[in-house]
Amino acid sequence: MLIDNAGQFLSQRKLPSMALIKTALTNQQLILSAPGMEDLPLPLVAVDGDIIASTIWSDQCNARSVSNEADKWLSRFLNTGCRLVYQPDDAIRQVDQNYAQPLDQVAFSDGFPFLIISENSLASLNQAMGLDFSMTRFRPNLVISGCPEYAEDQWREISIGEIGFRLPKPCSRCSVPTIDPETGQTGKEPLATLNRLRKWQNKVYFGQNALHNQCGKLTIGDIVEIKTSGPKQPPV
Repeated sequence: MLIDNAGQFLSQRKLPSMALIKTALTNQQLILSAPGMEDLPLPLVAVDGDIIASTIWSDQCNARSVSNEADKWLSRFLNTGCRLVYQPDDAIRQVDQNYAQPLDQVAFSDGFPFLIISENSLASLNQAMGLDFSMTRFRPNLVISGCPEYAEDQWREISIGEIGFRLPKPCSRCSVPTIDPETGQTGKEPLATLNRLRKWQNKVYFGQNALHNQCGKLTIGDIVEIKTSGPKQPPV
């Protein structure tokens, strides 16, 4: 996660150029790249950096710094003072208890560890917009194929391979999907179309937040089994 000098989390909402920072993984390194910058390799093994009190929305979390080199690299590219931090193993951040069980945890994501979207939901949205947005705009962890558009709106419990998931609420969308991940430029879509088609209680929704019941391994091509369903969320 990136934080400012006051420990407040940073996102593309405030800094759209964050969309231009790309990542790559090797067995031992995380490699950051960005236009006009030399690649920055960082070790995947956690370092005992400074403990920093950080804020994500209304949550207060202890984070650890990654490296001064990373801070300088990111501050230079984003043209603002910032620090790269990670969540240490002993830091616990609960999921909103209105939608979760007491032992459910999340790291530095907005609020849930997983976001699920089906390919046909994006196809339907693209058709409504008359555009061809990539799934990258919406940043899901899990993309499901072979189901009808917006089928995920009715899923409550599913299994993917050996892991069970609960889908407690739909994902309300902010301005981030309006940012082109290739250019960092913003536009009106998809929020304009979502506002017309998928608005509920003054928010627009696309995708479903999810929680996992146990640890395990996911593989591309795993079968998705729908365990329980319910009324559409959102009901539009």
